[in-house]
Amino acid sequence: MSDPLVRLAGVGLDLGGRRVLERVDLDLAGGETLALLGPNGAGKSSLMRLVAGRLGPTAGSVRVAGADPYREGGARRAIGWVPQEIALYPRLTVSENLGIFGQLAGVPRRDRTAAVEAALAMADIADVARRPVGHLSGGYRRRVNIAASLMNRPRLVLLDEPTSGVDLAARTAIHRVLDRLKAAGTAILIATHDFAEAERLASRVAFLAQGRIVREGPLTDLLTQLRAGAPERELSLAVPADSAGEAVLRRAGFAPAEADGLTWRSVERSGLDGAALLGALRAQGVPVAEVRVRAPRLEALYLDALRPREVAESDASAPRRLGGVR
Repeated sequence: MSDPLVRLAGVGLDLGGRRVLERVDLDLAGGETLALLGPNGAGKSSLMRLVAGRLGPTAGSVRVAGADPYREGGARRAIGWVPQEIALYPRLTVSENLGIFGQLAGVPRRDRTAAVEAALAMADIADVARRPVGHLSGGYRRRVNIAASLMNRPRLVLLDEPTSGVDLAARTAIHRVLDRLKAAGTAILIATHDFAEAERLASRVAFLAQGRIVREGPLTDLLTQLRAGAPERELSLAVPADSAGEAVLRRAGFAPAEADGLTWRSVERSGLDGAALLGALRAQGVPVAEVRVRAPRLEALYLDALRPREVAESDASAPRRLGGVR
């Protein structure tokens, strides 16, 4: 079996006197898409910058195509970096932008026109090649942003929230671009908060919390393991729960799935069917409007992976009432 295109081994990173990554091990093969998931501040962007060669590790090693991207230009030339911010010249046309990024990437002048045409085709933006970037929609700008990273025909593409702020049509178009890259054998590392996007694109997922990878593997395998243990339960609350209601939900294994506090999810087996769980929670003052039971998806896997270990341990040792609701 050949070595992976990307390998992080025992990686630690200190920034500003603070440890932001700790003992990170991660591999990525050509043609594979890995989604990096975790809360804000977990270290996702720092990990991406390490792989891109923008930072050097404090401990451990980062290798892309067998070389250190922080110290070796050849490794960096194998990488296409697509930041979340649009990094383009708004007054220049799409083709002019790509030509400049090709020059910055070291593409020889004689090869630049062909490289621009190839990037336009891969991103499916040839129809706007002569238009100034500043006149394009947000979705088109994001596709140009991706095309700019492809000028050196990289073996690895890193994307940070590639569909942030775009509509459904633009999101679908961007996903088609990433599908074409994957089919061409390009390795893709994508940091996203969008679970549906990660499920749609990724063959593997890695969950990052407090600078550590807490779970990683093929998405289908992880979901199969989770579904074998318990169904996913989703609660819709009539109004956000008060502190006492939140405590009841958390003790029952639920965690908020939305910032407004109206949706809570759990993959912990409660021992009660949906109707009994609904009644038990309402009896304890939790304003539950509806309980839905379904096979777990990526959101449930995320909650299960990031659930604090000390909470899981205390739940396992504490007495249970009402089949898990106490």
